[in-house]
This record gives sequence, C-alpha cells and structure tokens, in this order.
Amino acid sequence: MNKFFAHLVLMRPANIITAIADILLGFAAAGAVQQIQRASATAYGYLEHPLAVDLGWLIAATIGLYGGGVVFNDVLDADLDKIERPERPIPSGAATKTSATILGALLLLGGILAAFKVSQISGVIAAVIAGLALLYDAWGKHQGFIGPINMGACRGGNLLLGMSAIPASLEHYWFLALIPIVYIANITVISRGEVHGGSRPILRFAVALYLLVFVSIVALTFLPHFSIITALPFGLLFAYLIFPPLLKALNTLQPKEIRLAVKAGVLSLIILDATLAAGFAHWVYGLLVLLLFPLSRFLAKQFAVT
Repeated sequence: MNKFFAHLVLMRPANIITAIADILLGFAAAGAVQQIQRASATAYGYLEHPLAVDLGWLIAATIGLYGGGVVFNDVLDADLDKIERPERPIPSGAATKTSATILGALLLLGGILAAFKVSQISGVIAAVIAGLALLYDAWGKHQGFIGPINMGACRGGNLLLGMSAIPASLEHYWFLALIPIVYIANITVISRGEVHGGSRPILRFAVALYLLVFVSIVALTFLPHFSIITALPFGLLFAYLIFPPLLKALNTLQPKEIRLAVKAGVLSLIILDATLAAGFAHWVYGLLVLLLFPLSRFLAKQFAVT
C-alpha cells in the first residue's frame, strides 16, 4: 500500500463515521435540533444557525480525537503487531512509527482546538477524551476490568461532546453517556478473543450486557422528551445486526466469528445512535443519522475496522 493510504488505514475511517454519529446523537439529546428547527422557521436558515456551525466544529473535533486515538493505538502496538497482525501499516513498513506519531499528535491537537471553537466546556471535554484515549492505548487495554471501561468512557465522553453544543443539557442528561460506556466496554471485552479465540462465559456475559443496553433504551421512555415509538423501528434493526454475529461467535468461539461480531458491534453503534436520536428529535433525524451506516459499511470494506 502507498504511504497516503497506509496512514488512512491507521485512522480507521469507517470507525470515525461511528464517532460522528455519537456527536449527532448528543446534539439531538441536548435539544439543539429542535432549537435550530424553531429558529429556522423564523430568522435563520438551517446552515446559518449558530448551533449548526457549532455542530460542524464538533464533528471536526471528533474526527481528530478518534483518528488520533486509533493512530496512537497502532504506534504503541507496533511490536506486537509484527507477530499478530503483520499486515498492519507500521509492521508492514508502509508507515513508520515517527510518521504515525506525528499524524496522531496533529489529529488529537486539531480535535481539541476544534472543540474549543464551540466553547470552553467543549474544549475541556475534548481534552479529557484525548487523555482517556492515550491512557487506553498505553495502559488501559492491558487491564482486565478497567480497560473496557476506559474505552467505553471515550465513547461516553464523545456523546457528551455532542451535547456540549448546549452546555446546560449536560447537567440534565449526563447519564446518557452510560449507554455507550456499557456498549463499547462490551465490544472491547468481546474483541479480546479476536486472535486466539473466545471464552464462552465471557461471550454469555456480553449477550447479557447487550440486553442491558436495550433495557436502558426502554427506560428512557420516562424522560419527558424521549419517544420510544419513534425509536422502536431503529432499535429492532439494531438488535437484528448485533445479536446474530455474537450468538454465532458464542457457538463457535472461533477468532473469525469473534472478529465479525466485533465489526458488527462497532458499525452498529451508528444504529444505536440513530435509535436514541430518533427518540429525542424525530424519526426523520434518526433516519439522517442512520444514513451514516451504509457509508461506514462501505469504508469498512476498504479499511480495517479492528
């Protein structure tokens, strides 16, 4: 592979699309979508509204944060990848540790600066996400219990970053970050069997955690601005995409099936975000988030997801 493509591989473009979906969900949960709709009916066009501009900066921020985080993951895993995944850009020689380090640093810094363009709170959240990502890359992924929570916290922080478009919403809906924390922590646990095979007790626990995510979505019905009716169709699609691969992996315990279960879990984060976004904003907005899914799947065929 050429050098440019190799560095794109390091950034995992398909996964970055899922991070953008987190921002769109947080934006909807904060009530920003409704504010733009009300204002656009009077004085502003959709793209001219200040919150729409903030959304653009937050999307740029998450691209930098996620891209930088996964690049550093490969930098710090380079020696291990020589043995387990020699096809990756650094061990294959398509990229160097130095070039990858520079790319990762620029992406993280750019992500933080983009977030500060929205507000100081957004910038602080972005800096915390960057710190959590580096902590996971260097230490967290080697820890049995803390590692998955560390990774989940990065995603939870990303949701809060989207909500920071309206800072007051963080006080009321901060607990929504717990859903992606549990979901991503679960995928992280599953992924530990990608190379050497899975553990049946761990995969059974993973099934239970997926069910917990669904219970949490239903529980949001008690919130005044969440509609389970508009969220339900998206939720059913979500279940259809994540459970069959995981159940197949549970049956075989084979690395290939586990990798497919992880891939389904990562890409289906968009469906989870669309489910919640539809509940908070409208099914049309949920459909807009859902449109990121085919884009992510297309990129997943061109670039590695794990």
